Parts: sequence; structure tokens; C-alpha cells
Amino acid sequence: MRDNLFLEKRLNAIWEMLFPEVPRKNEIIIKFKGRWKNKFGHIKKIKDKSEIVINGLFKNEEVPEYIIDLTISHELIHYMHGFNSPLPKQYKNPHKGNIVNSELKKRGFGHLLKKEKLFVKKDWKDMYIILSGGKSRKPKKRSIFDFFKI
Repeated sequence: MRDNLFLEKRLNAIWEMLFPEVPRKNEIIIKFKGRWKNKFGHIKKIKDKSEIVINGLFKNEEVPEYIIDLTISHELIHYMHGFNSPLPKQYKNPHKGNIVNSELKKRGFGHLLKKEKLFVKKDWKDMYIILSGGKSRKPKKRSIFDFFKI
């Protein structure tokens, strides 16, 4: 099983090799958290730090390492663009105009974006069910009476 130290090492290696011109203006925390079906990660600002969160299901080594690397890189691009970081905001919207994928392609991740798309299409749904304990996590249907204690 992967741990938060694994993530920290991956973040540092990716930053050093592929984002050397991006200054680290604050402390960046990276950790596994959550068990999401439709989200691989996010970045948020907590006080004077930036926190990158990677889907907790990715601790399992069945999830390909390139998925984690691509997710970390995606969040670093948000950081670079000034979203949830102290760097100046370069865009109004973090995904408008395909800016993240364009930047990933510029930095040599084009082939991994294709692999990720195939992974999501062919493998992720079944892997998610297995890793999440066999739950499809569909929201429970409710009636109006569920909202009132009758």
C-alpha cells in the first residue's frame, strides 16, 4: 500500500523534473483522502499552505502509478496558474479552454492523458467498486417523508 510519504516523494520528483521554473511560494501538503468515484484529486488553500489531496483509493497498488503522477501534475498546474496558491491567478476559470490538459501536453504528458482516458473508460468503474468494498455509491432514493420526522 502507498502512503503519504510516497506522495510527497512523487510530488518532489515531478516538481523538480517537470516544473522547475514554478516557485514554491508556500508550504505544500500532499495526502491521500476520500474515496471518490468521479474525482481523482483537488487542491485547496488552508491558511498559508496549499493542500493537494489525492483520492484515497489510489493507495492501492492496483491503481497505475501514472494515474497518481498525472493527478499530481494536474494539481500542480492549478498551483502554477494561481489557483489555491500564493502565485498570481493567470485565468478566471481553472479549466476553461482546456488549459490544464494543454499545459500537461506541453510538459510531455500527452501519451498519459490518452492512457488515463482509456483507464477511466475500461477499468476505473470496476476497480472503484472493488476498492470501495463492493458499493456502487449511488445516492439512495428518498421520498418527501424522509425529510420530515413523521
